[in-house]
Amino acid sequence: MKTTKFIILTILTFFILSCNTLESDKQKLSQLNNYYQKALNDWNVPGMAVGIIKNGQLIFAKGYGTKDVNEDEKIDTKTNFAIASNTKAFTAAAIMILQEEGKLDLDDKVQKYLPWFELYDPYVSKEMTIRDLLCHRSGLATFSGDLIWMASDHSQQEIVRRARFLKPKYGFREAYGYSNIMYTTAGLIIEKVSKMSWDEFMQSHFFAPLGMERTITSITDLDKMGNYTQPHLQKNGEIIKVPYMNWDNVKPMGGIISNIEDVSKWVRLQLNEGILGTDTIFSKKSQDEMFSQHIARSVNQRSKDTWPSIHFKGYGLGWGMFDYKGRKIIMHTGGYEGTITATVLVPEENLGLIFLTNKITSLYSPLMYKTLDVFFNEQEKDWSGILLKEQKKSRERENKTLIQPDTTKTIIPLALTNYSGNYKADVYGGLTVSIEDNQLYLSFDHTKILHSRLSHLNGNIFEIEFPEAPSLPKGMVEFYTNKKGKVQNLLIEIINPDFDFTELDFIKQN
Repeated sequence: MKTTKFIILTILTFFILSCNTLESDKQKLSQLNNYYQKALNDWNVPGMAVGIIKNGQLIFAKGYGTKDVNEDEKIDTKTNFAIASNTKAFTAAAIMILQEEGKLDLDDKVQKYLPWFELYDPYVSKEMTIRDLLCHRSGLATFSGDLIWMASDHSQQEIVRRARFLKPKYGFREAYGYSNIMYTTAGLIIEKVSKMSWDEFMQSHFFAPLGMERTITSITDLDKMGNYTQPHLQKNGEIIKVPYMNWDNVKPMGGIISNIEDVSKWVRLQLNEGILGTDTIFSKKSQDEMFSQHIARSVNQRSKDTWPSIHFKGYGLGWGMFDYKGRKIIMHTGGYEGTITATVLVPEENLGLIFLTNKITSLYSPLMYKTLDVFFNEQEKDWSGILLKEQKKSRERENKTLIQPDTTKTIIPLALTNYSGNYKADVYGGLTVSIEDNQLYLSFDHTKILHSRLSHLNGNIFEIEFPEAPSLPKGMVEFYTNKKGKVQNLLIEIINPDFDFTELDFIKQN
């Protein structure tokens, strides 16, 4: 009798605690919902979608705002966004599956599968492993070489081949340098070993088993799938819609296009340590490898001042990581032309967060910290307000550092015919400078959207602005002459966080 009463009491206690937990979660989600809506308006973002996964369930999923700043069509939980570099976790997981199948090893040399692979140094070329590719310790600077692939007609293999001309910033395995090209290389290895395309591998091993029915790997499938957002950015104080950029030549580093409902299934797989029902997609051992730090990242003074509970930052295999309020956070962001997204995992809390936004801002960051504070029952801060003020100050500093040519002395330029001709940079390929309507015109041979009239500033310096690449600000082109006064090369300088034009030294060919 006493045993029966104890069992009943235990069941009632569990039921009451469960009800209290559900009510607590409802209050948290209601609070966050209001916060998300206000933050969206404050950051002047047309639309976004948010998903929260807790204890294996998608407990919150909602679309906010509109797909297009010029239209009223609302975003929902099935609306597709380019998740960009969140793709890297899929590519890393594919490598781990192939390792479990005995088809490769993380510490295999890249040249074992791609004998032609070559970087800046023979030793590095020979010793580079698959693990090195996946954790960004090649020695290259962050985003080095991205102009090779950005909207270009270079094939995936050609992009990787041209990486041999890139100059290192660090010693091999010495420091973290985020490399999209190294993940593109990993994609080639997946294809070589699996005997299927990267797209086919993603579909057969992840999308189909998980039921990610609306997830695609190319913008060429957008219209067929329907219900997708438009990318946006802010230009001269106005929100403008920008066209989708084709990333088919670098899919393994950022090609996936998906939505809250589908990505939530991927997040649940991660939080369940690779287990899907009765099937194992990848093992816990593999996930531990992906979630372990392989290269350290510095915690700068800004992070120390703003988030004093962050003590370390690092990168594993396809995932970044740091600590916050005593928990290890596993996350990745994705930056696409006009779209920023983030995936966040807190394994010890069985918590996952997804933020998809359709404008270039860091809105995901305050939303992430606010949500973590709420679920950790920590003292909350208005992260949206704090980081928005910080962003405005940062923009003011950037405006003060825009490139300004020396105009203290007026220098007469050469005749236009001296500048015109074909130029070549080993890293990228060709560039053409022509004369149209008595004005210089520059165009990249392999990237159709990179073309611009050159407006004279002073001497051999001209202003450049790419009308079909609105995310890039104005910059300068400087032509350099030899001792005989003939133009021998040109350099482009455009201050932006993503593409380093100074890597490309264009030598005049004729």
